[in-house]
Amino acid sequence: MTGAEALRQGAARLAQAGVPGAAEDARLLLAHALDLPRHQLTGVLAAPLPPEALRRFDAALAARAARQPVSQILGRRAFWKHEFRVTRDTLDPRPETETLVEAALAEPFASVLDLGTGTGAILISLLAERPGTRGLGTEISPAALAVARENAKVMGVCADFLESDWFASVTGQFDLIVSNPPYIALAEMAQLTPEVREWEPQQALTDGADGLSAYRAIAAGAPAHLAPGGRLMVEIGPTQGAAVAALMRAAGLAEPRILPDLDGRDRVVAARKPL
Repeated sequence: MTGAEALRQGAARLAQAGVPGAAEDARLLLAHALDLPRHQLTGVLAAPLPPEALRRFDAALAARAARQPVSQILGRRAFWKHEFRVTRDTLDPRPETETLVEAALAEPFASVLDLGTGTGAILISLLAERPGTRGLGTEISPAALAVARENAKVMGVCADFLESDWFASVTGQFDLIVSNPPYIALAEMAQLTPEVREWEPQQALTDGADGLSAYRAIAAGAPAHLAPGGRLMVEIGPTQGAAVAALMRAAGLAEPRILPDLDGRDRVVAARKPL
């Protein structure tokens, strides 16, 4: 079987399983099976597939047909300027979260705390842009912490990581606190795609309640861990801006602002500890 024939059959198999973007996913999975960059795939489609590559492609197609995300099958996800290792223990870094990174980089900082760091994507991206900055990532999942540590090492970024339930084990103050916490309400979980609902870690998606529990904890704990004039910046769901801004204001933080993502949806709430 040539690569082109395998690709056609693979795309049809994924489409029959109801996978959106079946043709593009099949190309990504075939390139992965051949251990090639995607842009080199066209040059080898006329040749017969090696048996081992065909076996790997078939296994990847089976996983995708079961709605496992492509990033988990590949083991990586592009975010900001890097590719991060992802597993079933981590939330996939998403393009909209880059809004948080961009906003955080708009002002200088010498220290940053990332609450619920997951893959470490936010923290590592910030530290890579600000060499010499002190960074700490916290996470309640030991398995996710292991992934974050590996990502930092691979990218040559110096960061500390700590198992902690939000601020529980954190000491000291920071110029910047960032977080992409679980913000999906329990009642909204059924609406998620199978790729998210069935394959990503539940505790990274939902608080099991109204979607605001994490923000209550973060807003309450942030003032004690922010340096004077320091910033708190969190990703939100597109309907949560006003509620999260109110929580920050009630905690004594000043100037809460709601920032949109590239699609114009509310995506980040930022506030500052008064001087």
